[in-house]
Amino acid sequence: MRWVLRVSIIVLALAVTALASVQFVRLHADSPLARTDAEVVADALPRLAFLREALDSGSADRMQQLFPEGYFFNYALYGLSWVDVGARDPGLRERALTEARWALAHTDSPAGRAVFSPSLTPPYGVFYQGWSTWLRGGIAQLHGPGAPELPRLRADARALADAFTATLDRSGSPFLTAYPGQAWPCDSVVGLAAVHRADALTGDDHTALTGAWLAAADARRDPVTGLLPHTVEPETGQPTDLARATSQVIILRFLAEFAPARGAADWTQFRQHFASTVPGVPGVREWPRGVDRPGDVDSGPLPLGLSASASAVALGGAVVYRDEAAAAALTGLAEATGLAVQWHGRRRYLGGVLPIGDAFLTWSLTARPGVVAAAGDGPSWTWRLPWYVLLPNALAPWWMLAVLAVRPRLKLAERRVPPIRTSH
Repeated sequence: MRWVLRVSIIVLALAVTALASVQFVRLHADSPLARTDAEVVADALPRLAFLREALDSGSADRMQQLFPEGYFFNYALYGLSWVDVGARDPGLRERALTEARWALAHTDSPAGRAVFSPSLTPPYGVFYQGWSTWLRGGIAQLHGPGAPELPRLRADARALADAFTATLDRSGSPFLTAYPGQAWPCDSVVGLAAVHRADALTGDDHTALTGAWLAAADARRDPVTGLLPHTVEPETGQPTDLARATSQVIILRFLAEFAPARGAADWTQFRQHFASTVPGVPGVREWPRGVDRPGDVDSGPLPLGLSASASAVALGGAVVYRDEAAAAALTGLAEATGLAVQWHGRRRYLGGVLPIGDAFLTWSLTARPGVVAAAGDGPSWTWRLPWYVLLPNALAPWWMLAVLAVRPRLKLAERRVPPIRTSH
């Protein structure tokens, strides 16, 4: 039994050392900005294989129990990630179209629309119509001329544009409702981005609407951060809350579609107000610096004030705005803390217990760089220094136990070695 215990301690010490070594390597994982298209695609395929397997086993229904858009987002993000993969690798274009259309069919179904109200304008609200139209536009763009999605894309984009025009004319508000009596600016940003993408494919022109929308949105910014607010009063569009990371990372990702310079400036502001100040954790705060509030259904738990979901989505923003330092730090943080395991061609985080997190991260890692780079400096490489201290210190107790386990054997061996005699 003593021998078994000693061997077990040594094996555990070796296992912990191996894990620490893997984590050390993952801290330095290349961001999408430092990878070629082929490398991004090769990294994404095992993630997508896990997500497809999870969706086939009902993960969307399980995630729906955690937050209202769980079902929808699981399929939408899977489809959007495949669109980006197909755009990066023409050899996978047909497969990407098949998978993205399969995802779109699930969002465009009674189950996909179940939590949204058909009485809203546009029907089912701006969240549902915005994301659905964005995905449909991505598929049509990837397909090219003659895409079968074009007629529906044109109709849905016009419905969104008409809804924006109506609310601007009626109250001056640029923000549509996602649920009865509730409006989040981030949903309207997605909706306008979808209109802009559709215009490029259908030949429609909503340039005047975009200009009017931006002017109205700028008049309703959060006075504390200068960014678009998290929630607004549904009739007037006036802010009812501060800017928050959970919605801001979505806003920034989609502003790049129709107002890239504005988005890049906002990204710089966002980094100044929301970048983590926790040593060794270059994630994203849910609330601006100086504001500390608990998490809710939008953000989830906030350990040390940081939002895991916002940090994962912010990685995509860093790629879109070509923020190399932020992209590298957020990639390293995700890889080091996600405890990813790849097995049988499937890569999952945290044991695969939260596929929606894998879906958001995959969407970020497949993001394509935008046309405008943000100004300002991101996190320095020194964010890793606490890890350099932590990892060796975590190993020390295990190796002390291993030495103590081996030491009695060494003493016994020393007793059995006969003394060396010298002749005179």
